[in-house]
Amino acid sequence: MYDSAWQRTKSGDLVEALKITDSGLAHFPDPKSEWHWRFLALKSEVLMRQGHYEESLSLLNGDLPASLARTETAVWQKLTQGSSLAYLARYPQAQVALSQAQNLAESVRPQLLGEALLRQGTMASLQWDLRSAQSLFRSSLQFARSHPDPFLEASALGSLGVVATRMERYDESIDWNKQALQLDQSLGWLSLTSKAEGNIGWSYYELGDFENALAQFDQAEKGAISAGLNQEHVLWLVNSGAAHYALRDYASAQDESQQALQLARNLNDPADIIECLQNLAVVTIQTGQFPSAQRELQEAFQLSKIAPDVKRDLYTQLLTAHLAARARDLLKAGQIYYAIIHAPRTPTSLRWEAQAGLAEVYAAEGKTLAAEREFNEAISTIAKAQRELQHEEFRLSFLSSSIRFYDAYVDFLIAQHRPGDALAIAERSRAQTLTAGLTEPSQALATSFPRVDVQQLATRFHSTLLFYSLGLRHSFLWVITPQKTTLLALPSQSEIDPLVKSYRDQVLDGDNPLESPNSPASKLYSMLVQPAAKLIPRNSRVILCPDGALNSLNFETLIVPGPAPHYWIQDVTLTTANSLTLLQRSQSTPPPKYPQLLLVGDPVSSDEQFPPLRQAAREMAFVKSYFPEDRRRILAGKDATSPAYFSGEPERYDYLHFVTHGTASRTHPLDSAVILTKSGDSEKLYAHEIITRPLHAYLVTVSACDGIGKRTYAGEGLIGLSWAFLRAGAHNVIASLWEVNDDSTPVLMDELYKGLRAGQDPATALRNAKLSLARSEGIFRKPFYWAPFQLYAGS
Repeated sequence: MYDSAWQRTKSGDLVEALKITDSGLAHFPDPKSEWHWRFLALKSEVLMRQGHYEESLSLLNGDLPASLARTETAVWQKLTQGSSLAYLARYPQAQVALSQAQNLAESVRPQLLGEALLRQGTMASLQWDLRSAQSLFRSSLQFARSHPDPFLEASALGSLGVVATRMERYDESIDWNKQALQLDQSLGWLSLTSKAEGNIGWSYYELGDFENALAQFDQAEKGAISAGLNQEHVLWLVNSGAAHYALRDYASAQDESQQALQLARNLNDPADIIECLQNLAVVTIQTGQFPSAQRELQEAFQLSKIAPDVKRDLYTQLLTAHLAARARDLLKAGQIYYAIIHAPRTPTSLRWEAQAGLAEVYAAEGKTLAAEREFNEAISTIAKAQRELQHEEFRLSFLSSSIRFYDAYVDFLIAQHRPGDALAIAERSRAQTLTAGLTEPSQALATSFPRVDVQQLATRFHSTLLFYSLGLRHSFLWVITPQKTTLLALPSQSEIDPLVKSYRDQVLDGDNPLESPNSPASKLYSMLVQPAAKLIPRNSRVILCPDGALNSLNFETLIVPGPAPHYWIQDVTLTTANSLTLLQRSQSTPPPKYPQLLLVGDPVSSDEQFPPLRQAAREMAFVKSYFPEDRRRILAGKDATSPAYFSGEPERYDYLHFVTHGTASRTHPLDSAVILTKSGDSEKLYAHEIITRPLHAYLVTVSACDGIGKRTYAGEGLIGLSWAFLRAGAHNVIASLWEVNDDSTPVLMDELYKGLRAGQDPATALRNAKLSLARSEGIFRKPFYWAPFQLYAGS
């Protein structure tokens, strides 16, 4: 029975473990019995893991019989007692108990030394002594691996993930937790699996990847319920509420926070009650329920005296400052923000919020110089935190959580009648990771961005530049011509986003917007282009710098009103750029005189999800016909593998063309991939692999579904395969915004290369190819068939 209860405890089935321990105690009610104390100690451990700390401690009040004072049961009693006391923030008492446990283990049960180290590390982490915690967790992990103990190993891995997150090393945290999760799942340990999933979600949340965080929290919550982990159930509800708030789903955020608060009150856990109150205060401040927010924050302050925590208490102060600012008590708000900024232990993630908050207070008070100083300080703090991240993917999503501060700075500068400075700040928030990747020899994130001479840029490219910035309160469009820059106000993001989604759905459904009354295409043109129409000559070139949802919109398909409504592609030649900074580095060069082609495609299918492409061979025949045999290399069929791509020296070629299936990962964009012939265990050429091999290609064409990707990150645009090739150094990339058609694509590509061979630049050649289909009489005239492909300008 005892072994079964322990197995249930480790696997996370705490409800059943509790039943077994109660049954054991019923069998051995006599306090003189060894088994009575063993089951009692185990029951208190189960209760501690469930979050019932006071109840757990109450079972440990009695003294063990002398005969058991130097046994494994005595060690476990002290370990459990120390953990419960630590979670209740009674740290001096917890330290005594855990030290006694370690000393006892050394003499009577050395196998438990690793567990003692783990629990001391947890206590250090709870006290924010993070370096000590990290050292203790590493020692525990080393012990677990040298004295094979998979359960302790998984616990130590997960704990290292937690402390890495607290140290703001979020990508490192995800790596630790993924190792833990793999071990937990392989051994069926539900409780540790739930914790690892939730902790991964926590890191994604801190990185600003809220969708992925919600998915992880949902899995963690389900696991916590199944395992009877009440404490963790509260935690994942709290975090899920915070993620819903970040996604502006305030109703869900409030509902989940209320659920979590009720559970926390039932557990009588002050720390979790405080977090629930903070979440609720965030929602009530945002929705203007100031009296409710005041009550929630006052209760949080009172409870913090029972369970002090530096970061959590600073956050309560930050929320109090936000409330004061919203209530127009600017003096109080400014004083609190200032105190948070200068507190020695303020985490980076809170410091930049306080700096941005203080900047807005100064702006409201008319102290423009002080406001600008604080805005710049906030941006510097954000950049510092971002530079500490090691993985590309995490840098991308990290900016989502800071982008609102750039928006606030832009609004401030425009209010000061400084549209040029506002454009410079909006530009700075764009494509920071991509910019850094194209900077040699350093691979670190750029910390300074020389101001772009936008008039010179428009002149060099003989184009009108349209730079969009979408915000929750205000949206703007800068129209940049060789002569001047004009600032135009646009509707808010909340008005634009639904129209973009509605129109995209219409196109993907195969409708013809020109034949559909009240198409969103006309409204979007009026909203996004019409205000600038007088500044854009007919039959001229336009370079778009989109933002937010506009990254998934093909502007060419917007309908120009008039006596003869038509698609905008008939009036202009469009190119898309991630940022003005990158565009400035672009070389407006003619096609190579003696171009070399690397053509990859028509792979052997090994997965029914990616069946053979009917027209792949036809498209490849069209493309290769434009290059002499001695200036082309073909990787087709069984030769179209990822290793063959890399060994084929792709950096030698002027043109790279892929004819394959493609995948786009919404939550992990750098896992977007080109599907090739299987080699070893993989059939994919991943985006994260592409960026590791420098390219010099004049044009890369990804003739695959979802080539551009599905996920729009703040500051980076739509991320996927096109981003990866640009990141690797390609000058131009053509990729798809949605699933391409197997019949129309070979026709379009034939027209594209016909134009390229005639000396047309990629933008002109692609436009003419699209127009040839749009003006046809058959089904290919619909935007679904000709509009998915979009040209991106790179380096």
